[in-house]
Amino acid sequence: MNDTVRKEDLLREVRKALKESIDPKVLAISPRFFKKGEAVPVYGVKTAEVRKIGKAFYSRIKAWSKETILDLCEALWQSNYLEEAIVACIWSEALHKAYTPYDFIIFERWVKKYVNNWAACDTLCNHTVGTFIMMYPDYVEELKQWARSSNRWVKRAAAVTLILPARKGRFLKDIFEIADQLLPDQDDLVKKGYGWLLKAASEAHQKDVFEYVLSKKMVMPRTALRYAIEKMPEAMRMEAMKK
Repeated sequence: MNDTVRKEDLLREVRKALKESIDPKVLAISPRFFKKGEAVPVYGVKTAEVRKIGKAFYSRIKAWSKETILDLCEALWQSNYLEEAIVACIWSEALHKAYTPYDFIIFERWVKKYVNNWAACDTLCNHTVGTFIMMYPDYVEELKQWARSSNRWVKRAAAVTLILPARKGRFLKDIFEIADQLLPDQDDLVKKGYGWLLKAASEAHQKDVFEYVLSKKMVMPRTALRYAIEKMPEAMRMEAMKK
């Protein structure tokens, strides 16, 4: 069996497994999770089940070449279905030990070309791209370019990529730079994205993030501010929320 046929057969099996796992209740409520007017194609499968399917199929392909697995991920992204994107993210994250700097080109293409909702954005960036940045920290400079994009998902990606590193206390200076760039943005999902990032950074650097929030509170949208201070003590939250 040649490589192309093998990949096509595998993709058919993944899609069959997803279709067989459709939950009518999940399908019915899925539109509620996205903004009005956002058409996000879904099968209607519980996230836990999608992850189970993704991991089960990865166990079958983990011996395949990284290039072949990334090609499969690309095909899943191209379908535009949320569950297929999540499977792609599971597979690309599982490859992390084999990441090289050249893989950033692929991950950036996925962000810019395929991501069209917050769930796909966060799943890809929290894990695959975030892990890559921890391995190759110089690429944090690329995230600052993302923050200047006109694409809402690329801007959100600039922030949410650093969520997990932020919790580990990393990239604080860069986090503040990205937040500075995103401060004027009026998109609700961008505000929530960098607010979430600041909240994550506060887990390791509470005092620094608190001082940053106080210095920006006159220009920081309340949505982002509330997210940023969510894990701080009540006294700090009250001080930050003062008009």
